[in-house]
Amino acid sequence: MSSTSGTTTGQEPRKRLRDLLPDLHLGYWKPGPLNSLTDVPGVRVHTQEIFADDGNVNTGVTSILPREDWFYKACYSGIFSFNGSGEMTGSHWINETGLLHSPIIITNSFAVGAAYQGIYEYTIKAQGATKGNVDWFLLPVVAETFDGYLNDLTQFAVKPEHIVKGLESVSSDRVREGSVGGGTGMICHYFKGGTGSSSRVVEGFDSKGEPKTYTVGVLVQANYGRPQHFRIAGVPVGRILAQEADKEAESNPAIKVAREALEKEKNRKDGSIIVILATDAPLHPTQLQRLAKRATVGLSRVGGYGHNPSGDVFLAFSTGNEIPVQSNSMERKAVDRFKPTPVNVDVIDDSSINGLFEAAADATEESIYNALCMAETMVGNQGHKIEALPLEKVKKIMERYI
Repeated sequence: MSSTSGTTTGQEPRKRLRDLLPDLHLGYWKPGPLNSLTDVPGVRVHTQEIFADDGNVNTGVTSILPREDWFYKACYSGIFSFNGSGEMTGSHWINETGLLHSPIIITNSFAVGAAYQGIYEYTIKAQGATKGNVDWFLLPVVAETFDGYLNDLTQFAVKPEHIVKGLESVSSDRVREGSVGGGTGMICHYFKGGTGSSSRVVEGFDSKGEPKTYTVGVLVQANYGRPQHFRIAGVPVGRILAQEADKEAESNPAIKVAREALEKEKNRKDGSIIVILATDAPLHPTQLQRLAKRATVGLSRVGGYGHNPSGDVFLAFSTGNEIPVQSNSMERKAVDRFKPTPVNVDVIDDSSINGLFEAAADATEESIYNALCMAETMVGNQGHKIEALPLEKVKKIMERYI
């Protein structure tokens, strides 16, 4: 494998949607300083790509640590499945307890096993476990989307060592976007898709009634959708671009053949989208499940329908409380399992949660836009080519409405 991608050269410069359309209205809540998942304090991310010299392997890994001391201090968490034709391991335990105490890995559909093992290898190394001596509990969280059109899945290019490397390299920098990380080989609305991120800051109060701001950050791995459904702020950009492409195809047989082949592939397997939402607002598990549901609002604005073969799975977690875990290992017997013991937590009043719901929807919507705007044209497996969203054409279309 190599670090050289199948991405074509000489493309128009890529930019995030706010940079492309600075006057576009994207909700009433302001983004955080980075407009990224990593605006939520303590959340760290790493993206890495994996390529082959022959251009047939185009895949990668996105690694997320929910907080620095995730192994001993769980986050409350909730999951919502808009459509379940996809995988997110560890979901049964999150649904059972409302606790996330695992790294989160997002990758391709055939790499779930390697990612699962990689989380264990990383944790054994990080916790200094010796041979034959593992007495802690961990169910790794791994989510996937299908990149088989641009990536040769039969190569099983993602290895456990990629996961270890990613988790050891996480940072609080702005998340890299476009054809990066687990989104390297993904397709969105028939354009090159991938990884995107955004955030919103919501004004509120702390438990003492003092003013406080809370951040909602989102990361998507966007790999879904049909071209005619793609919208930006309600404008049918995908339909307009499709009409223009149809005219070009009438005079260019090669373009027509390529578009028909792609449409056939996408009709067979309509991809998926994974959405990870993080917040420092102290939400309990049921509230976080509700927050995760609001990602559906953002997805639908862009043009997602949750088609039958699409895996649309959303995970939300909060760093607003620290819930002790690993307290029953052989060396840490702080809790008697048969004597109920309270844990003090803060919880947002449900009556005051609407701003966070809006933030989740808006940040999801913008994250998808950023994935599309930052992704570059790619030639991948078997010479398959996926064009990047044509930003200058998009700008001209949107100028009619802004």
